[in-house]
Amino acid sequence: MLDTFGVQRSRKAIHDRVQKADLQRDAGQSPNHVALEETVVRIDDEPYWLYAAADPETNHLLHVRLFSTTTTALAETFLRELHEKHDIETAVFLVDGAQHLQAALRRAGLRFQMRRHGNRHAVERIFRELKRRTSSLSNCFSHVKPETAESWHQVFTRWHNAAN
Repeated sequence: MLDTFGVQRSRKAIHDRVQKADLQRDAGQSPNHVALEETVVRIDDEPYWLYAAADPETNHLLHVRLFSTTTTALAETFLRELHEKHDIETAVFLVDGAQHLQAALRRAGLRFQMRRHGNRHAVERIFRELKRRTSSLSNCFSHVKPETAESWHQVFTRWHNAAN
């Protein structure tokens, strides 16, 4: 992407700069609705599960996390991290048919609705773009490590939220 602006930097220089950057996502939001998505992405030919939460009213990504597998316990971890950053206790979560997400929301005592269209449909574009760019990252950087992909997702989240 930097090449399009005429900036010539090595991948190592960019990686080092990303590692030094403050990548903490904006915290303290109180969304009325939170769209949850979990999708499989391939990193160096291995499957990983990308969890993402977005505010459908602002299209801001609230939290993004990469896991090597998918379980109800990991979905609970994701929700706990989301709760540490944002006031989500009164939010209604919009989920698809993923049973482990629904089970994690029930265990956390959070309200949810199964939705495949409406507010949730608008946020699907963000998730598709995130997945597409993750795939590009894996194709551009051979043998990328999950930690690098995690850092990249944090950078993408900051960029996406700043652009919206």
